[in-house]
Amino acid sequence: MCGRFTLRTPTPVLIEHFGLGRIPALPARFNIAPMQQVAAVRQAPDAEARELVMLRWGLVPSWAKDTNNAARLINARSETVAEKPSYRHAVRRQRCLIPSDGFYEWKKTGREKQTFHIQMADGSLFAMAGLWERWRPDEKLPPLETCTILTTEPNELMQGIHDRMPVILPPEAYATWLDPQFEAYDALQELFRPFPADAMAAEPIGSYVNSVQHEGPQCLERQRSLF
Repeated sequence: MCGRFTLRTPTPVLIEHFGLGRIPALPARFNIAPMQQVAAVRQAPDAEARELVMLRWGLVPSWAKDTNNAARLINARSETVAEKPSYRHAVRRQRCLIPSDGFYEWKKTGREKQTFHIQMADGSLFAMAGLWERWRPDEKLPPLETCTILTTEPNELMQGIHDRMPVILPPEAYATWLDPQFEAYDALQELFRPFPADAMAAEPIGSYVNSVQHEGPQCLERQRSLF
């Protein structure tokens, strides 16, 4: 799964990478957690331009009666995303990219857990495949826009850490994924393959990041030796 990630990349790099217009500077984030606001890139049906928006992480389908299940919908299994009522509309028309430069995962060893920060081997920016929804139960209130991150089976690097990983899209797939008019689902499924392991790296780190209350560079510090 993907339950925590980072986005420390400078805003000008973000703009160039995703082909965005002018956007406000984003603060560096070292511990992005579920139910927080996350940056997302999407494309409107009637516009070719891409936009960067802030979405709450934890999907709330447009038909939901309330937001109680949002925390359970932070990830969507790519293998079944077109079948599940919570996702099947969004995967057809409301796809987005979630910018990141690393994500966290916890490896269980007996009763212990070792935290890892996984990123591109060169530390560069990448995009996770996401879906977004707009929920508005009352016309008098502003809509709530939310998102989820798609997951897939692990690559060789991730197999020793966790049994799932986020769907990471190569830049050449961005246009297809974002296009709300593109409905050839068989072609979209081809994008759900695990990202090549040889292009990624995993770094063991300390436990500071385990708390969602913690933020800052200390989240990425390596585990200190007790001796």
